[in-house]
Amino acid sequence: MKPQKDYSLRGWTTLFVVLLVLGVVSFIPPVTIGGVSLRRANIFSDLYTFDEIDKEASTEEVVLFDEAEFAVDLEAVTQQIEADSVPHEVQRSFCWQLAAESTPRPAIRIDSARYVPKLTPIEDFSPEGRFAAFCDSLLRADRTVRIAVFGDSFIEGDIMTADLRERLQQAYGGRGTGFAPMASPLTNFRRTVKTTSKGWTTYNIMQHKTTPEPLKQHYFVSGWVSRPSAGASTRWEATTFRRGLDSCSRARILFIAPEESHIELILNDSLHQDFTVEGADVLREVVVENSAIHALEFKVHEGAEKLIGYGALFEDKGVEVDNYSVRSNNGQALFRTNPTINAQANDLIPYDLIILQYGLNIMQKGVLNYASYGAQIEKMIAYARQCFPTAAVLVMGVSDRSVKEGDGFQTMDAIPYMTECQRTAAANQQAAFWPTFDAMQAQGGMANFVSKGWAGKDYTHINYAGGRRVAWALFDAINAEVIKADERHRRRLEAERPIIDSVKINELQILPPADSTHVATL
Repeated sequence: MKPQKDYSLRGWTTLFVVLLVLGVVSFIPPVTIGGVSLRRANIFSDLYTFDEIDKEASTEEVVLFDEAEFAVDLEAVTQQIEADSVPHEVQRSFCWQLAAESTPRPAIRIDSARYVPKLTPIEDFSPEGRFAAFCDSLLRADRTVRIAVFGDSFIEGDIMTADLRERLQQAYGGRGTGFAPMASPLTNFRRTVKTTSKGWTTYNIMQHKTTPEPLKQHYFVSGWVSRPSAGASTRWEATTFRRGLDSCSRARILFIAPEESHIELILNDSLHQDFTVEGADVLREVVVENSAIHALEFKVHEGAEKLIGYGALFEDKGVEVDNYSVRSNNGQALFRTNPTINAQANDLIPYDLIILQYGLNIMQKGVLNYASYGAQIEKMIAYARQCFPTAAVLVMGVSDRSVKEGDGFQTMDAIPYMTECQRTAAANQQAAFWPTFDAMQAQGGMANFVSKGWAGKDYTHINYAGGRRVAWALFDAINAEVIKADERHRRRLEAERPIIDSVKINELQILPPADSTHVATL
């Protein structure tokens, strides 16, 4: 019988080779392939970590997006807006007035009470500039003060903006849900307005490449364009999901009618009005005024082949907050919108404040350098100002987000770097900045949001309950700036009073004596 061979040496050799290979692999830094970040495989993690090495490696800039795809020539944008600013000979506004204009806004009484325990202040990099002017408008403007929130899925369905709108309207007046699209597959998700659409084909700006060629150049900042078939209709109905939404006194429907069109409006399911719109490739509006608008329907009877529908705005004197959310948008899709249409919209609905809520869709674990994206944020601010020159701009820092680490969840390491990138961009463009992450951390952070049912199990997206907490914190920050603006206004009045009094005294001194006789020569 032959003696058995000893294979133990071969086994130990194989084990040594495997350990050697794994040891070498442990020194390979984290990499990003196809936009996916791969973690370091460290078998010595209990003995040694590569945190400092990884941190140094991750500060090298990673390609996060195709800069050529999202390129924008800001000078060309300015030239395009100026070239298209020639007054149009066609009628742009059509009015259906059933009741007198709403009563003036009541005097605003500032309430310094806060809705969250800790104030997360706004950082205004343009002292006493545009943001201060917006705050002054909240206090003294006897008109609609308009706020547009551009964002991604974080605010989809009017999350966060619903509660920001409610708080602002309760404090500074106003009613109505603001902008509601003509048609969208997401309308059933939104609770602040009930939208029923029939006969519309709708396109989203994130599917820009598949949008029919004639429509590609007609995107508005809403991110949606809708084309009707003959007889298409949209009905918007007010809800009671938040206070101030059950009715309003004014509605505006935005559309483009390149060919002569016949449209019909139905107010509160009982009153009808027809309009014949002359064909022109320019943004138009139908304005409806009534003491109580509960429901409004828009029908296209003729001219549907080339008509483009955007949506309706429901407002009153006071504050209007428009939600312009586009899922998966990191903000650069703004550059795909038509600046001419945006500027024409500003002629009809001039904005006082633009809020930019982006960053979640560009941020990645382990990526700590966002210099290229910061440059794009600066262009977003400049682009918004070109299209909406009356508006201040507020950049919302990226929200809290947690990722799986071992048996639990930890705050994503990229958040401080993205936040600083956004803050720097706002400072460079002399805009305002609000650190959303800090506001969420002050309320327990994403882990607390999830445990209390304020956010989804993805530890990324908040729901309506979480949106309320973020909105309350943002309202507190805005309200604090309004109080500062009011104090500055009062100080200016106090400083001007002695000058006014001295002028009055001088006028009294040069008046002739009361008993003097004057002879007029004829």
